[in-house]
Amino acid sequence: MTKGSDRLPAAGEPTRCRQCRRVLPNQRTGRPREFCSQACRQWHWVGKQRAAELQLSEHELIVTKETLDQLHDELYVLACAVNDAERDLLAGHGKESARELREILEWLLEAARPLRDRELPSG
Repeated sequence: MTKGSDRLPAAGEPTRCRQCRRVLPNQRTGRPREFCSQACRQWHWVGKQRAAELQLSEHELIVTKETLDQLHDELYVLACAVNDAERDLLAGHGKESARELREILEWLLEAARPLRDRELPSG
């Protein structure tokens, strides 16, 4: 794991699958896991082969326009939710009730969940 994106995690940072970026379970013995499943290991290999065929560097990525547009939309929704939350907190001058704070937090979480739960296409 010496290449840029395959760096070792910093202390306290969870180890993630090299393909899907899911957090890998802690391991005490043996060679450190790099993938969460055989499918991820296979897709990583296929991706490396395709990248070699297309002469892509390890820093280049091909993404469909639809996937990129969906990601931009989800980021825009999250940015708007953060702006709304900041505005609401400033308007309350720190005097928000627990119910109001819960509503602000729920709004932020609702906007963030699509990004957290997003799975990148494998092929």
